[in-house]
Amino acid sequence: MKINFKHPHPQILVVGDLMIDHYLWGSCSRISPEAPVQVIDIQRETTVLGGAGNVVNNLLTFGAKVEVGGVVGKDEAGQELVQMLQNAGAGTSLLQVQEGRKTSKKSRIIAANQQVVRYDKESKDSISKESEQKLLSGIEKNIHQYQLIILSDYNKGVLTPTLTQAIIKIANLNNIKVLIDPKGSDYSKYTGAFLLTPNKKEASTATSIEIKDEHTLQEAGFLLKKNYQLTYSVITLSEEGIAFFDEKEMHKIPTKAKAVYDVTGAGDTVLASLGFAIANDWDMIEACNFANYAAAVVISKVGSATATLSEIEEYIASYIPDFNSDTAIKTREEIAEISKDLRKRNKKIVFTNGCFDVLHLGHVKYLEKAKSFGDVLIVGVNADASVKRLKGEERPINPEYDRAYLLASLNVVDYVVVFEEDTPYNLIEAISPEILVKGGDYEGKEVVGSNLVKEVKLVTFVEGKSTTNIIKKIKTKA
Repeated sequence: MKINFKHPHPQILVVGDLMIDHYLWGSCSRISPEAPVQVIDIQRETTVLGGAGNVVNNLLTFGAKVEVGGVVGKDEAGQELVQMLQNAGAGTSLLQVQEGRKTSKKSRIIAANQQVVRYDKESKDSISKESEQKLLSGIEKNIHQYQLIILSDYNKGVLTPTLTQAIIKIANLNNIKVLIDPKGSDYSKYTGAFLLTPNKKEASTATSIEIKDEHTLQEAGFLLKKNYQLTYSVITLSEEGIAFFDEKEMHKIPTKAKAVYDVTGAGDTVLASLGFAIANDWDMIEACNFANYAAAVVISKVGSATATLSEIEEYIASYIPDFNSDTAIKTREEIAEISKDLRKRNKKIVFTNGCFDVLHLGHVKYLEKAKSFGDVLIVGVNADASVKRLKGEERPINPEYDRAYLLASLNVVDYVVVFEEDTPYNLIEAISPEILVKGGDYEGKEVVGSNLVKEVKLVTFVEGKSTTNIIKKIKTKA
């Protein structure tokens, strides 16, 4: 599955229960003399967006433009939450502040990487009618801006039955799909949505059907679809993947996970990735596959609840042995974004370039050595016109796409970019690699782009192996 979105930055509205996940990290070396409890020496504090905020984070990571609807208290935590959303890049013009309401903040004390205790400060009552009306009014006013709406319900009082039904009706009138992560046992307030994403346990509770096999899974899925007039019913199945139900049949999309380290936030990732794919007009099978890959990336990492598109793409490439090498060929704009993401993930980027006209052993050994200097190898390939200017009218032997594709098919090469200029200076500037690799024949010479990188590495070519020699040999035998 090639990741190719025709709407790379869809405008998506997320409405729901926003919260702050607060972590106090420390160590324990003694028991309190006052009571038989651990004494935790706190060493650092971290905060991340939780609840509906985690869905927002996932969408922003994919590249969506996100507007957030919700209600916070007139308190310090409320101000902190709004600032966190704004710092992440989300729009907050629809957020309402309600006097007397406590903003949800869940604090966890962690010692030796284990949660010792959690304490919550929050309001669980339904939001006021005034907050409800203001939020709905803002959504109605801006409804034409959104390509999709996601409702993230954590049962903390924002998505009241009245508000939820009103949002669904406004969206349906404007042909905007509504995706919902539901809570509770009564799903009537979600009637008319495009789809719901309960897990197996939640679906069992909502339908009073114990899901224990394929038959009961089908019963529950179709009952949800019928009872709540959904376009699709979706049930997430943990390690078994995702099941969705259309008019006629159940479709099961198997999980893509190789290893599970932390399932935190996987449900939010599934909801966000389904929404992102559907906003790009993908069909349900494609969208569920994408959601499974995104969830697989998230649960394979500790303490992270988001997955970038480049991480998902890397995962797909490793998951499918015959993955299309076209996916590794990028435009300058694409590689600039990917490189930015790689740097955020502390990946050491290595760059090299050349014509690579007739791929041979010398090239491969050179690229293997280049990859050994870092984590990700990006190869710049001279376009056909550039090769002609550098090598003469008879070159290249192979056109630029062929040369790029062959390089992309090599295990040691992560990305390939074709550039038109005679030198890769502008491309190096866009990528900003840490390591620039050139051939040993550059010893004592100025290397283009050396001022843009931390280090230049020179690699000795394999003696006697060159495209020029191969061409001469062919001509001699012709």
